[in-house]
Amino acid sequence: MLSIFKSIPTHMDYKGQKLAEQIFQGIILVSAAIGFIYGLIIEQFGWTVYIVLAGFAVSCVLTLPPWPMYRKNPLNWQPAVPETSCEPSQKPQENAPKKKKHK
Repeated sequence: MLSIFKSIPTHMDYKGQKLAEQIFQGIILVSAAIGFIYGLIIEQFGWTVYIVLAGFAVSCVLTLPPWPMYRKNPLNWQPAVPETSCEPSQKPQENAPKKKKHK
């Protein structure tokens, strides 16, 4: 059962994050404008709130899951540096005299 959840991709690249943020803000802005105008016409503030909440729900469905359109530009990571087996030399700071602090 848990293997199903592990197969779902959970990452999003930086350009995908920017796109998701722009889509989220655009949908919220458009739904707020539509809700305000509709609520003003019918003189019911409740409909304004409902329309903004519907826009919020739509924007969450479109932007929160890592859809493939948000994963088109993956980062190329550098290869891992192999560890060396030699002893680390003494740090020069250990042998240096300590500076006195002025009061």
